[in-house]
Amino acid sequence: MRRDLPPAAEVVVIGGGAMGTSIAFHLAEAGVRDVVLLERDELGTGSTCKAAGGVRAQFSDRINIELGARSLEAFARFGARPGQEIDLHRVGYLFLLSTPADVASFERDVALQNEMGVDSRIISVAEAKKLSPLIETDGLLAAAWSPDDGHCTPESVVLGYATGARRHGATLRTGVTVTGIDMAGGEARTVHTDRGPITAGTVICAAGAWSAAVGAMAGTELPVTPLRRQIIFTEPMPDLVEVVPFTIDFSSTYYFHREGRGLLMGMSDPEQEPGFHLDYSDAWLPRLGAAIERRAPGLLDVGLRDGWAGLYEVTPDHNAIIGRSTTTPNFLYATGFSGHGFLQAPAVGEVIRDLYLGREPVVDVSPLTTDRFAAGATGRPETHIV
Repeated sequence: MRRDLPPAAEVVVIGGGAMGTSIAFHLAEAGVRDVVLLERDELGTGSTCKAAGGVRAQFSDRINIELGARSLEAFARFGARPGQEIDLHRVGYLFLLSTPADVASFERDVALQNEMGVDSRIISVAEAKKLSPLIETDGLLAAAWSPDDGHCTPESVVLGYATGARRHGATLRTGVTVTGIDMAGGEARTVHTDRGPITAGTVICAAGAWSAAVGAMAGTELPVTPLRRQIIFTEPMPDLVEVVPFTIDFSSTYYFHREGRGLLMGMSDPEQEPGFHLDYSDAWLPRLGAAIERRAPGLLDVGLRDGWAGLYEVTPDHNAIIGRSTTTPNFLYATGFSGHGFLQAPAVGEVIRDLYLGREPVVDVSPLTTDRFAAGATGRPETHIV
């Protein structure tokens, strides 16, 4: 791919993952000319390609439910628009609940989801076992289930949006590192890179775990902290059932779903230090093994293949930061999704398009601006965190 940069652009998007390519596609499709996307590596090679690929609308926050549901609709039509096969498997999400507090919380959240048109419900432990036979049910009280959720291939989503963006006239450049942003008249006007400067009408940050530094360049605080999360794969399992829901033991965050002839597995690590730790580490395996032994002990006899490490982009309330800077009016941002960026990328691309064009956004994300953290505010928490 050519590395030369245009001297100026109407919009410069920083970040070439699912979020950045979705934004570029939706802007270009809407007729915005001179959209330039900059990615310092290859498209999708940051957090996107390390994602588990889950797509869902089961959230506790009304905005996240709406973003998730709208994105699910877009994923279902992805083959036609932008035009790419993404290997979408709508096998459902199954949250396994083992405490009365979690059951009560999910009951409230399911009621809100149903009010907003999401097909989710609380089911019995026996129903959960029937849906996901690999689980051990000891200690479970109930489960939350939505058959419309599932998983798809993140790299294919990026490819689809990137191809669609180029088809509509956007310029996407890889191997380009942003090194600074010059301000003029209170606005972000020149984006400096290791390939030269670009004069910008608007700058949009979709840099994921690296967003805090980009925000600082544009005089906007984006409280995003990188946090390593890891995934591992099993060897092929000859007797694995064809349909395996995205199964999550909510109390431990241990999860699995089918990937090829085996399973993809992951969980959070409360001992993980924040930072740009991109190397894979075996230190989490004892805790993972304990979670497997408790919730899916039959998997202890299955061989494991290599895994990988990626980064969550975490905010203080585990909710996204989306909006227009109040200090730098021509600087927009979509970041801090705390593990939900890939699955919300289609809808957020539409939102950023609308904010840029001065339209009422398809989803009202005004409560998610970075300003909510001012003066020590507690933010807008999302409780369905995995």
